[in-house]
Amino acid sequence: MSNASAKKSSSFKMSLTNQILIATIGGIAFGSLVGPWAGNIKFIGDIFIRLIQMSVVLLVMTSVAAAIGNVDGKSAGRMGFHTFKWIIIMTTFASLLGLALALIIQPGVGIDITNGAVAAEPIQASVKETILGFFTTNIISSMASGAMIPSIIFALLFGMGMGTYTRNSGNTVVKEFIVGFNAVIMEIIKMVMKLAPIGIFALLSAVSGTTGFKVIIPMLKFLGALAIGDVIQLMVFGPMTGLLTKTNPFKMPKKFAKIAILAATTTSSAIVLPTKMEDSVTKFGVSHRVADFTGPITMSMNANGAAMCYVIAIFFISQATGVVLAPLQMGLAIVLSIMMCMGTIVVPGGMVIVYTFLASSLGLPLEAVAILIGIDWFSGVFRTVLNNTNDVMIAMLVADKLGELDRDVYNETKTVEYLTA
Repeated sequence: MSNASAKKSSSFKMSLTNQILIATIGGIAFGSLVGPWAGNIKFIGDIFIRLIQMSVVLLVMTSVAAAIGNVDGKSAGRMGFHTFKWIIIMTTFASLLGLALALIIQPGVGIDITNGAVAAEPIQASVKETILGFFTTNIISSMASGAMIPSIIFALLFGMGMGTYTRNSGNTVVKEFIVGFNAVIMEIIKMVMKLAPIGIFALLSAVSGTTGFKVIIPMLKFLGALAIGDVIQLMVFGPMTGLLTKTNPFKMPKKFAKIAILAATTTSSAIVLPTKMEDSVTKFGVSHRVADFTGPITMSMNANGAAMCYVIAIFFISQATGVVLAPLQMGLAIVLSIMMCMGTIVVPGGMVIVYTFLASSLGLPLEAVAILIGIDWFSGVFRTVLNNTNDVMIAMLVADKLGELDRDVYNETKTVEYLTA
């Protein structure tokens, strides 16, 4: 009788995806009903975000180091080549698509940016300074500040050094420690993820209660351009990935559901990273080592949604302020947008820096930055969903090229666990 009761209880257990979906709808409804008071519970959502953030850098570094340490130099080189090849292809396509959508939809036309907006301070940074910033002089400082690119570069070097040391000495102590440490971090994140529905409910209640949705009305063309761009990219890259990997692309939407909901509700690729890596293995059939390698790198460097958003934002600013961009400036907008994706700030709120950098670099008035920041949460939904879905497709493409894509897992005729891969 007890066994039957246990089986019945488990059959009614609600998945985390459904819990998050209910929390999303409930949070928006609750915030709309109670109004600004909902801002008082935002701290609960902030606690959830911080609990994830405190482990992200360690997860990224141990995942990359373990993935590189388990392969020889030639195999790691192939994996890196195919990963960055697809990052460049997808990001360039996204930027060009953003240019086309901005010219066709003209999101800034009809919006009058006059006085009353607070201009942000210009941020001056050369290409050399940006690239130099990828290489740290103090890895502890970079980890403490959450600087992902320097941390990943150190993890790559550490993984190569660890692999060479292990092969030459036969001593696996360091490698076993890194792999074990990574498993512990994943367990911590799994525990924290059980709080996701509560955190997301609090965050969305605060957004709908304090910011409200009236702010998006004048910006519907801007947000509409992002939505159309997301759909176009998914319609292009989904079938393309299915064709190249010999998988059924019509199965992707269901597999992406959990990642997409988490991305849309948190607007943070860093928060989505653990779920993305696990689902890549357990739902899409990507090998553990490919997921551990591509997951952190694409999180920081494959920002298709962001690249498209940057270009559209540049044209929005120019159109809303009456500044006409020359062809050379349009080209520079694309280059800058791609460059800014190499180390995009992957937590909510980082776009204020990016928007200000782009406007000041192109000599555009900064007044329009204020309204972009005002709807950043809404545009972040479109950016983050596309960033993470395309990240998984890159993992599939790389795994397929290396012969490490399990189609039985993808077709749901076989199940695997992420930690035992």
